[in-house]
Amino acid sequence: MSSIQVSDQTFIAAPPASVAESIGVVSKWRRWWPDLQITVREDRGEKGIRWTVTGALTGTMEVWLEPELDGTIVHYFLHAEPTGVGPAELAELDLAALTRARRVAGKVMTFGTKRELEAGRPAGESPTAR
Repeated sequence: MSSIQVSDQTFIAAPPASVAESIGVVSKWRRWWPDLQITVREDRGEKGIRWTVTGALTGTMEVWLEPELDGTIVHYFLHAEPTGVGPAELAELDLAALTRARRVAGKVMTFGTKRELEAGRPAGESPTAR
């Protein structure tokens, strides 16, 4: 089991293909996760993307896109270990704070994507009605 585990979800009123296109912009990754080197392990198109991560953490990260009603549920997962930390140092780390910081980074990614794709859409209006 990984020391840092994040599992989160956010609804975006946009089709999975649009969400995948937005999240797939490589230049955004550095803004969302500045201390990680991200390598695509599997680009699943409108189903999401899986990465391996190195840098401050070593592990895997995934965005799984699930069609739901008139939009997409964005599932975000991160399973990782702090890099270069032995068992003794790991016991001294505030893993709850490290996990919270990674959960917040995931929310920055999903909420930023949500703001981008839902911009100008009145609440309750289908994304296809535009």
